[in-house]
Amino acid sequence: MIKVQPFMVDRSNEIADLFHQSVHSIDTSIYTPEQLNVWASTPPDYLLWSTRLAAKKPWLAMINNRVAGFIELDTDGHIDCLYTHPHFQELGVAGALYEHLLTAAKSRGFRRLYVEASIVAKPFFERRGFTKVAENNVQRKGVKLINFTMEKYLDLSQ
Repeated sequence: MIKVQPFMVDRSNEIADLFHQSVHSIDTSIYTPEQLNVWASTPPDYLLWSTRLAAKKPWLAMINNRVAGFIELDTDGHIDCLYTHPHFQELGVAGALYEHLLTAAKSRGFRRLYVEASIVAKPFFERRGFTKVAENNVQRKGVKLINFTMEKYLDLSQ
């Protein structure tokens, strides 16, 4: 059973590891090993992640007292991160996190959500009504990564 709950500071290292493992589980036919390494450095920078998570305060999906995934929502409707641990993929973790975020966004009166979705995340957001605004070529340490700016307008009457 998936339980979505607020961020807990004592889970920071577990979340950083989840992010790293999730990125590095992406098939290298989609993103090269070099791209994966600049996206999620090895080892994770735990201090950076701890500071970032304390500011972002993501929601966590918990399964059997383990962090199975996390999602972040900025004050302007930006979905900054949505990651699922490789051991918990295809179990509805990302969907549960997104539904929780959607409810929160509507209750806060957000009219628009947007995200920079990776190649692998793009279909997830398309299935939830997001449309592609732009294809982005992001440079990190001289390595090009492709992602997609996507958006969804919310009907606050529902």
